[in-house]
Amino acid sequence: MELDFAKQDGLIAAVIQDAASGRVLMLGFMNEEAWKKTLETGCAVFYSRTRKKLWLKGETSGHKLIVKEITTDCDQDSLVIKVEAVGPGVCHNGYESCFYRRWEDGAWVVTDKPTYDPGQVYGG
Repeated sequence: MELDFAKQDGLIAAVIQDAASGRVLMLGFMNEEAWKKTLETGCAVFYSRTRKKLWLKGETSGHKLIVKEITTDCDQDSLVIKVEAVGPGVCHNGYESCFYRRWEDGAWVVTDKPTYDPGQVYGG
């Protein structure tokens, strides 16, 4: 069985979930090379659609995602990857999860507290 990279211009969606808590941490995309590097290294590697290159999560911040389990859907064109998140957060905005806003009464509300200062991690 092979993953189907053909349907979405060579990319598959990868939902990243905390293996311990079950919380969804982020959504990333993988091309076939990122998929192979993820398997090879045991850490989540993505394809950056904006930078047009491979991106090892944590290469700048140190907040790596150590792969614990991988599942695919029935169409073999998306993944759920359960990880151990190393570091205080996955989101480049300083939160544990990229999903730190919730739709309530017609507006987006920040529901989490920041877990780190992105200025200290990424500079600027």
